Amino acid sequence: MLKIGPYEFNSRLLLGTGKYSNFDIQKDAVEASETEVLTFAVRRMNIFEANQPNFLEKLDLKKYKLLPNTAGAKTAEEAVRIARLSKASGLCDMIKVEVIGCSKTLLPDPVETLKAAEILLNEGFIVLPYTSDDVVLARRLEELGCHAVMPCASPIGSGQGIINPVNLQFIIEQAAVPIIVDAGIGSPADAALAMELGADGVLLNTAVSSAKDPVKMAKAMKLATEAGRLGYEAGRMPKKRYAAASSPAEGMVFS
Repeated sequence: MLKIGPYEFNSRLLLGTGKYSNFDIQKDAVEASETEVLTFAVRRMNIFEANQPNFLEKLDLKKYKLLPNTAGAKTAEEAVRIARLSKASGLCDMIKVEVIGCSKTLLPDPVETLKAAEILLNEGFIVLPYTSDDVVLARRLEELGCHAVMPCASPIGSGQGIINPVNLQFIIEQAAVPIIVDAGIGSPADAALAMELGADGVLLNTAVSSAKDPVKMAKAMKLATEAGRLGYEAGRMPKKRYAAASSPAEGMVFS
């Protein structure tokens, strides 16, 4: 069970909703993923214009918890303004804080992210900040009171997978709040590895929406997330330098 603030989820896969070729594929992929949390950029949604197309209309919203994000914000001020807008629309009291500090890498601005998170926490939001894989920054965000921390595996939309598993493991080991690996996941193997490292969940978008078959990939990501978590809970065998026979030699008959 994944617990974020007052909310509990059976699925540990959080799914983004951008970049799909059409609403029908998006809907089918969301259903195949069996996710319970959908994230989207508030700036790209026509949340106050009823006559504009909106993917939310295609879904049974009783099945999902919405996680608006502040994508597009470059300062804490902008992120807070976007978060307040999403809350005013009645979508959800959860917010994914995303403050981009570098337009080329789309890596977050640590100073502005901390500022935005602190303001929104004081206003009663359930705050999930997107961060780099900086171990100290993750700890500072948790100390502020963030309800989960979301370090990236690699740059947003790059599909590079986990490029720094050591830092991710350090973040996971020291955390008392959920760690959700966010951004850079490219394949089911990446999602499984994140979960095997001990992450509490993964959030992904492009890996599904840009796949040749987004619906099949959504299901693959669901299964990978589940398998990785089970593997983590089971505890893998230690790696050995030399071979070790799987059957004991005692009792064998030799001719």
